[in-house]
Amino acid sequence: MDPMLAELNQKIDVLTSQVAFLTEQAQIAERQRRDRAELMRDLVPVANEAFRLSVAQLEEIQEYIDLADLVRLFKRLMRNGRNLEAMLDQLESLMDLGRTVGPLADEAFGKAVNTLLEMEQKGYFSFARGGKQILDNIVTAFDEEDINRLGENIVLIMNTVKDMTQPEIMNFVRATLLIAEREIEKPIDNSFAGLVRQMRDPSVRRGLALTMRVLHVVGTQAEINGSKPINEIETSAPS
Repeated sequence: MDPMLAELNQKIDVLTSQVAFLTEQAQIAERQRRDRAELMRDLVPVANEAFRLSVAQLEEIQEYIDLADLVRLFKRLMRNGRNLEAMLDQLESLMDLGRTVGPLADEAFGKAVNTLLEMEQKGYFSFARGGKQILDNIVTAFDEEDINRLGENIVLIMNTVKDMTQPEIMNFVRATLLIAEREIEKPIDNSFAGLVRQMRDPSVRRGLALTMRVLHVVGTQAEINGSKPINEIETSAPS
């Protein structure tokens, strides 16, 4: 083949390739232009509506703010940029802490609900409501003078309660009440002969002796403390 013809064909091929590339680029540019045009057609109504709403909202607050306020606010935001960044860091830390503590808090809340439910089933809240009623009755039954006397003698009352709640005394009272409850149901022989037979019982004689001793103590204390204030009685009581 003629060298000149071969060179010409080569140049034509190169030119054809360049034309094809330029054509492809032109088509791409055209598609992009059409996409931008379609996007603008879609955004223009939205932007117009947003602008209209912004104008309407600004008209409502235009008497409260001016351009100087906005500029001053912008400057303040710029000056406190680092503070805002630190605050955002703390907020992120709190969010991380919340995500960490959240499951633990849920578990604790569930346990608290179960505990309250168990207390309700056992009657704690019913007892508390009854206790409130008892407290209301006590408060309404005492006047100011009674409260003052109670305050003056609270130590003596607490000591008396402490002595009465000793285990041996409480066991004695409980056993006596149980036996007395059973004995009351039995028939009673109150004839003279029946009383004589009971007097022959050592337990009866011991009970009478103890009763006489208690009466003696009561009479002695009444004689000793009859003229004393109640807050001085405890110091004279036998141990």
